[in-house]
Amino acid sequence: MRHSLSRFWRRRPMFRRSHLKILLTGNSGVGKSALMNQYVNNRFSSRYRATIGADFLSKQVHIDGQTLTVQIWDTAGTERFQSLGTALYRGSDCCLLVFDVTSASSFQALDKWHKQLLLQIEPEEEPTFPIAVIGNKTDLENHEVSSEEAELWSKLHDAKYFEASAKEATNVQEVFEWAIRAVLKNRRAPEQPEPDAVHLETRPPEGGHREKCGC
Repeated sequence: MRHSLSRFWRRRPMFRRSHLKILLTGNSGVGKSALMNQYVNNRFSSRYRATIGADFLSKQVHIDGQTLTVQIWDTAGTERFQSLGTALYRGSDCCLLVFDVTSASSFQALDKWHKQLLLQIEPEEEPTFPIAVIGNKTDLENHEVSSEEAELWSKLHDAKYFEASAKEATNVQEVFEWAIRAVLKNRRAPEQPEPDAVHLETRPPEGGHREKCGC
């Protein structure tokens, strides 16, 4: 099913879109919903509620002289909902892979989430598709993942690395502003147009004289 839908996954339109879609993926409990709510509503809740399937919030932003509507999608971080992958990834402009710096297992799971992302991206989109890794919950003690380890993983996977705290709003604004600018930069990249016509050049026959039409 993935292959039959993949060609619809992300088509760059001929017109300039004024909206974009950012996807948050990662294990359950790493703070994806908290990051989304902090950015959109400037609000944090310590009451954990697992996302069922997917959820999203929209925010209108003004950045670099443009007004954009940003949709931020928060996906369930459980195996149960991974079959929804194609539908959730479709139309995405950027992906944020989130882990909890106090949970080594959530960091190790990035391999799985990154692989799933690559399965959804068209091969020609992969080199330029913006990806960032977010080490969330830096306000907590007992970190199990070092900054150096996370930065190395991100570098090896061509991703930007941020450390953030949804609770204290640390780097949350910076993360999403980077994502928006990365998408805009990606859209401005020149595309190689496919030729829609064949141009034939008429050359005179040897001898230097053109044949004239006798009609």
